[in-house]
Amino acid sequence: MAKITFHHPDGQSDILDVEPGTSLMRAAVTQGIAGIVGECGGQAMCATCHVYVREPYLDVLPPIGEDEDEMLDCTAAERDGTRSRLGCQIEMTTDLEDIEVDLPDSQV
Repeated sequence: MAKITFHHPDGQSDILDVEPGTSLMRAAVTQGIAGIVGECGGQAMCATCHVYVREPYLDVLPPIGEDEDEMLDCTAAERDGTRSRLGCQIEMTTDLEDIEVDLPDSQV
């Protein structure tokens, strides 16, 4: 099972065990992680699952698609270069087993 660590702006963290193939956004929403809204249900249409991915996981992520890139320009919190990603577009794999992400101050 993969593990995701969500780091909140207040310094608290939540760690989830997640089945491979589950998106970061879906795992957060189904397990009640504050700070991930996921209004569009994972269609890369709302940017309410914006996260800042920590090193060294950036090099393992799939490239940003056109829709995700466009939505990242519309996030409530400032975009942070290549660290900003949509959680709905990050599917858990063995390469991401212990991924860590920072949550922005706001999603809406």
